[in-house]
Amino acid sequence: MSPLLDDSGSVRARKLSLPGVMLCAVASVNILATVAALRRAMTVANFGDCVLFTDSAHEIATPGIRVVTIEPIVSSAAYSQFVLRDLVDHVTLQHCMLVQWDGYPTHPKLWEDAFLECDYIGAPWPQFSDGHNVGNGGFSLRSRNLMEACRAPGMTIGHPEDVMIGRVNRSALEKRGLRFAETTLAARFSCERSGNLHMSFGFHGVFHMVDVLGVHQFLKLYESLDERTSVWRDLTTIIRELRAGGASWTIGPRMWCDRIRAYWPGKNTLMQRRD
Repeated sequence: MSPLLDDSGSVRARKLSLPGVMLCAVASVNILATVAALRRAMTVANFGDCVLFTDSAHEIATPGIRVVTIEPIVSSAAYSQFVLRDLVDHVTLQHCMLVQWDGYPTHPKLWEDAFLECDYIGAPWPQFSDGHNVGNGGFSLRSRNLMEACRAPGMTIGHPEDVMIGRVNRSALEKRGLRFAETTLAARFSCERSGNLHMSFGFHGVFHMVDVLGVHQFLKLYESLDERTSVWRDLTTIIRELRAGGASWTIGPRMWCDRIRAYWPGKNTLMQRRD
């Protein structure tokens, strides 16, 4: 099966027009991969704004991406704090599309205007069956109204940020009139641990990225990563996908060696939320 993106990282369809949506990412690690995700999202749609929030000294030489300097995101909990409490101060449009290096839109033809009728939409969580299963925040669309409500008195600000929104605070947010996507609509917006990559507008999860990028582009991206925790979590699946795509048998031992070195005593890395 051919990758969803061509060799330039562009999607294979006409771009959308989303002037009321701000595309953004928040990162202190994997900056090059995060910029690549923003660039790929920008081939899907023309957004009203595109912002990378970072403390990185990397030169971001990509037209259309504004860089806003923030304090270092030194933990996954710090990421959640910023997204729940501070991000809304920078959002001037009606909606914010949040992406990460391993989750972004890929299928402009599968866009639905119904997505914008929701205050929050992300890939459904298959592990919950109580109706509060929407959803993953790594690639998500949220209204500014919801973002403002998330830091109102009485709301819990904790970690992970998407669980705070989609489960801990959901009932309180709904009482304020905020709307969460139904499971079926959320599955058409994004897939993660459930759903169909080829039937969703976008995705979240590094375990999908060999299919999205192809073997060569995935390995190029892998080499650019300075923080690979999410890769290690699904390493067996990723190696299987790489081998199925034609990668050499040596890729498995090589990546397992990388994992061992990453956890060698004395090695410290910044940790950022990836799930």
